[in-house]
Amino acid sequence: MMEKLSWFLAGVGLGAVAGVLYAPQSGEETREAMRAKAEETRDLVAERTERARQKANEWVDRGREVMNEQKENVKNAFETGRQAYQEATTPKTGTSNY
Repeated sequence: MMEKLSWFLAGVGLGAVAGVLYAPQSGEETREAMRAKAEETRDLVAERTERARQKANEWVDRGREVMNEQKENVKNAFETGRQAYQEATTPKTGTSNY
């Protein structure tokens, strides 16, 4: 296992050296291109993170709305059931069973 890792790392090192030696740009140009790409990637990640945060906030808000609607529905159903129970169990006044 260690031998394979050593060969892998040697290959990575040789590839990096070969890439620098055969690069069509100067070292400064290569560093500037890498810096620009890093900034571009950072901006893209920041933008997508913000979009994801906004979408999550929208979902949370919608979830709260649905929860409040359902809470109101349950409350209304409970009140309707309570009133129906009271009407069914309360004796009517002024009427006679005879």
